[in-house]
Amino acid sequence: MNFFHKKKKSSAPSISEPTNDIHYSPPPSPTKSGRKSPTKQHRERESRPGSAQSIRSGSKAAAPPRYPSYDRNSHPLNLPAHELRRLSAMSQMSDPPTPMELDQGGPAYTAPSSTPPITPGEFPITNGGKDESSPAPPPHKNAVPAPQPLLSSADQAEIYKTAGNKYFKAKDYEKAIREYTRAIKEDPKSSTYLSNRAAAYISASRFPEALEDAKLADEIEPNNSKILHRLARIYTNLGRPAEALETYARIQPPATMKDKAAALEMQLHIRQAEDSLKNSTSGSMALHALEQAERGLGFGVEKPRKWKLMRGEAYLKMGNVNSLGDAQSIAMNLLRSNSKDPEALVLRGRALYSQGDNENAIQHFRQALSCDPDFKDAIKYLRMVQKLDRMKEEGNQAYKAGRSQEAVDLYSKALEVDPTNKVTNAKILHNRALCSLKLKNSSAAIADCTRAVELDPSYLKARKTKARALGESGDWEEAVRDYKNLAEQNPSDTGLQKDVRAAELELKKSKRKDYYKILQVEKDAGDAEIKKAYRKLAIVHHPDKNGNTEEAAEKFKEIQEAYETLSDSQKRARYDSGEDLIDPSEMFAGGMGGMGGMHGGHVNLDQEMFFNMMNGMGGMGGMGGGGHPGGFAFQTGGGGSPFGNMHEGRDELESNVRKLKDEAKNEKLKHEAIQKKFTADFATLEQHQMRTILERDQLKQQLTKGTAQMAMLDRALNDKTQRIGALEVEYIRIRKAIYDGFSHL
Repeated sequence: MNFFHKKKKSSAPSISEPTNDIHYSPPPSPTKSGRKSPTKQHRERESRPGSAQSIRSGSKAAAPPRYPSYDRNSHPLNLPAHELRRLSAMSQMSDPPTPMELDQGGPAYTAPSSTPPITPGEFPITNGGKDESSPAPPPHKNAVPAPQPLLSSADQAEIYKTAGNKYFKAKDYEKAIREYTRAIKEDPKSSTYLSNRAAAYISASRFPEALEDAKLADEIEPNNSKILHRLARIYTNLGRPAEALETYARIQPPATMKDKAAALEMQLHIRQAEDSLKNSTSGSMALHALEQAERGLGFGVEKPRKWKLMRGEAYLKMGNVNSLGDAQSIAMNLLRSNSKDPEALVLRGRALYSQGDNENAIQHFRQALSCDPDFKDAIKYLRMVQKLDRMKEEGNQAYKAGRSQEAVDLYSKALEVDPTNKVTNAKILHNRALCSLKLKNSSAAIADCTRAVELDPSYLKARKTKARALGESGDWEEAVRDYKNLAEQNPSDTGLQKDVRAAELELKKSKRKDYYKILQVEKDAGDAEIKKAYRKLAIVHHPDKNGNTEEAAEKFKEIQEAYETLSDSQKRARYDSGEDLIDPSEMFAGGMGGMGGMHGGHVNLDQEMFFNMMNGMGGMGGMGGGGHPGGFAFQTGGGGSPFGNMHEGRDELESNVRKLKDEAKNEKLKHEAIQKKFTADFATLEQHQMRTILERDQLKQQLTKGTAQMAMLDRALNDKTQRIGALEVEYIRIRKAIYDGFSHL
């Protein structure tokens, strides 16, 4: 039987391509050259013209092939020596395991032998033997190759684990996870494969998946120290230090302090944050402790829910606008994950309550109770907010009804409900300050407003009320300073400009004689009360009862002057409004120099002040008096002097010496009063002129008529100036006459 029959061209892959077919190849018969001699058929086939071998050798005659060609489908006994060596090397090739951090446990995989084992003392059976295990004859050219031996699940899993170890060592963690997953599918009960995949998950910063694998591995092999170390490390990276320390406690021999350091440090910071939230009034220390604890979290790990709630609590303790917004943001993030989270609902409700939105806060507390009817925090804050709202509303009703003292008491009780709520307590303090002002207790109002501003620095109403209380206490200089600061900080608030002007006017009024203080009555005293006070003081301070001293006479005249002003309704109104203190130059831009502001077409006049003063005049009635505005006229006696009667006889002069002496002392004050009256009359005329200009339909006509009238006013002003000069001359003459009279006594 011819085993070396002629074969056709094979379709098998080239020699450079890898193959998974491994054939049995017993050792060849020993020859001198170590290579089997070619048969006669081979020599004839190779020498035939046109054969593939001859063509290949002819094409490269200068460079003969390193190894002779051969048929890959031939029997293993017919393969050349170099191919036998290659196949033997491939069958013996294997990668020894490399030591690394990963677990190397499990049965070692051994590749199946390509040759049958030989019992010691036996000779190998050669092709010429008669044994049944002798090699089969060369296969037919169309014979099907024998099937490869199948690997067990354990062997296949070990192959996957080895590949995963290589990927892990190369830091290709995703591929390592893939290979470990394949190994786990082959052997789901292997703690080694689960632990290795957990290590790959840790390196890939996928800590939740690592925790699941480590737990399963711990269930399969509870006392494995490597698995427990890995599980504790995962707990620490997830922000669960207590569970990490419990896991470390299970390790035998006990874990070192170095191993437990990260978990212990994290637990210490969390306890510091809890103590700060419980005992401190500020949340800054708690925030710092939480930030230190968060440094121990694994890369990409979300902060634990408990830590988020603690951070929100710290922001609430800080109480400023930005921190309250941060607390709301934390609550909203938690509610996006779980809209039925009662703790997150209470946190947002508390933030709204701290911002003064009690209505929405109550809704959140009720919603939290609907999710958890036994949630104590929701019950606590719901009752507290409802009680505070009720007491505040009762105080408001008492204030509106005019029961100021009752309102003060109710507000004081409301402040005791929740001392930590800065915004709401600031509003209650402001309301109590308003009640104190009604009760004429300006010092209490100032104290309440100061506390309200400390609790809420952005509370504008409290700062306005404080400035008002300062003025009512008599410190108008400080009040003007506060109003100006508020106007600079809030330029869009036009009302503050009016408050500044009013405070400046009150400051001027405070520097003149206080007639109410002289008569010892309140500013809202009636005519009967003023008259009663005047009579009482006139009796007490009458010069005849006080030795006719100059001090007693001066005090008595102040009382008379105060009574004359306050008993006359018109004079009292002018005195209270401060009209006699208004400088006309303050109402017009550029002062009164030739009324340049009028000619320029721009008038800086406060309309409210203008119309109030015009209404107080009742129009422009009384423009008589020799053509002078406001009916202002000078009456002179003989020689054009109001003191002409002083020259009628020496006897009358002697009888009036005392009176003239007093009048001489006050002449300067009277002269100043005349000037003030003139200024007020002139200002009234200017206001009337402005009102006439404002009623014109066209600005051009207003300017034209205003110019003409201003020219007339200039002439009147010059006339009055001359008359004042004449009065000064007359005053000098009278003083001289008085001194002459004394010299004749």
